[in-house]
Amino acid sequence: MVKIIPAHKRHFSDYGWLKTFWLFSFSDYYDPENIQFGALRVFNDDIVETGTGFPTHPHREMEIVTIVLSGEMTHEDSMGNKSVIKEGDVQRMSAGTGLTHSEYNFADKPVHFYQIWIYPDKSELKPSYDQRRYSPSEWKNKIFPVASGQKIPDTVTFHTDGTIYRGNFDRDLTFDFTTHNYRRIFLYITEGYLEINNVKLGSRDQARIDLEEILSFKFYENTEFILIDVPSCKGWGYDRNVLKGMRK
Repeated sequence: MVKIIPAHKRHFSDYGWLKTFWLFSFSDYYDPENIQFGALRVFNDDIVETGTGFPTHPHREMEIVTIVLSGEMTHEDSMGNKSVIKEGDVQRMSAGTGLTHSEYNFADKPVHFYQIWIYPDKSELKPSYDQRRYSPSEWKNKIFPVASGQKIPDTVTFHTDGTIYRGNFDRDLTFDFTTHNYRRIFLYITEGYLEINNVKLGSRDQARIDLEEILSFKFYENTEFILIDVPSCKGWGYDRNVLKGMRK
């Protein structure tokens, strides 16, 4: 099942210093039908103007991944980290038991980035940080893992059984992505036009994919995208041992 959410359905907010599209319920945008997708809780498409930014604020119990598309942000946190996140960089904070941080654009042009929040597999983790720089050549005409909790080498790590990929494919190319029917696949088109399992998506469209094992891609234009593979969230109820029952 491939569910398409077109670009114009994203929630847009303009705060002057911040222009942002929220793909899931966030802050003062609430839609009970659009809270999360599996373990994926937040996907924000943000542009922050120069000389502005997010003042110090707290987080808990979340894996927070930032992918910079253009420009740069200066990050500082309560763990003692201070860094500049630039185009091609991927940063992860595990908020765990709690941290605070700020992000400011001290550069001379706006910064465009995606901020992705994913629920961790375990709670009460010690807050931690990771950051890596990648070259766009690494995801040219292939999907390339940039952040993962699945022990994939040379990726930014996080604490969820999932992986974030980047891809940039030329027109007329095709490829298949193998998954499992118990996984959830989220796709966001940065730019371009493609078809996935006979369903077409354009720039800034998103796909939320369930119960598929092969995803067949065909590209009608040069297309750049983010693909996120996450587990379905476990529901409340009895565990497997209880469901075995017991005779007395």
